[in-house]
Amino acid sequence: MPHPLLVLLGCLPGLVAVVALTLSARGEEQTTVAGLDGDPPVPARAPAGHRAARPHIVPRSVWLGTAGRAQPPPRYDDKVVAVFLHHTDSPGGYDCADVPNIIRRLYAGQIGDRRWDDIGYNFLVDRCGTIYEGRAGGAERAVVGAHTLGFNHRTAGIAAIGTFTAGVPVPKAMTDAIAALAAWKLGLADIDPRETVRLVSSNSQSRFKAGASVTLPALAGHKDGFMTNCPGAALTARLPEIREHAARLQGRTTPALPSRIIPVLPGRAGPAFPGWTAPVLPGRTAPAPLTGTP
Repeated sequence: MPHPLLVLLGCLPGLVAVVALTLSARGEEQTTVAGLDGDPPVPARAPAGHRAARPHIVPRSVWLGTAGRAQPPPRYDDKVVAVFLHHTDSPGGYDCADVPNIIRRLYAGQIGDRRWDDIGYNFLVDRCGTIYEGRAGGAERAVVGAHTLGFNHRTAGIAAIGTFTAGVPVPKAMTDAIAALAAWKLGLADIDPRETVRLVSSNSQSRFKAGASVTLPALAGHKDGFMTNCPGAALTARLPEIREHAARLQGRTTPALPSRIIPVLPGRAGPAFPGWTAPVLPGRTAPAPLTGTP
């Protein structure tokens, strides 16, 4: 018997059929082709997935000690689809053995002067490549942080401890650890660190008006979402290689695609996924991209 997808493709216009067949042959993305005449969607092959190994993460209890205070329960999203990279804008010539004290001081400043309920960053990385758990709630989970105004939902914030303005050396151990952490965290949702995702701004004090749906790098700098120089010119310049390293750790060996396409059948609204676009057929409109909760 002919393959069911080939039967379906026989009903599609030529261009859309080619796009759908190409996606089927790749077998890399999870897509859903809308059915005809009210039929239920036909699920495509499940994604193979690109998960990276979880790097070693020092638990927050190591740096927090007895300095913690009572705080509200953590808030969670369904998944993390983007990572924002920061620097702490603090002195960089520290002894790595003193990092727990440094993080504890950052925590004290954020819950004191800023009156936050916890440290804002989900993770912190020191110049020796050690990764620390930041905000409470579980490193594996999609904890809502307080790191990028307007884009704290469905994202994770990674802070490089130090100041990385133009001309400041960025240790390889640090960039390697950032790549490993981003690869693992984004891999849980099968997000390619080299691609872009769609997010919704929740605050007009960000770079984008509240409610705006914007395309941002899956592994972004703080300044991509907020008016700031963070994570500094030196660390920003390393972002392309960090993205590539993270992609390799996920097992991605092919170049990143500029966009991914889902076929939309005539008269039907196709599904929407982060970073995907859909061809607009004559007289039709493309579906809206999936966005995070503002």
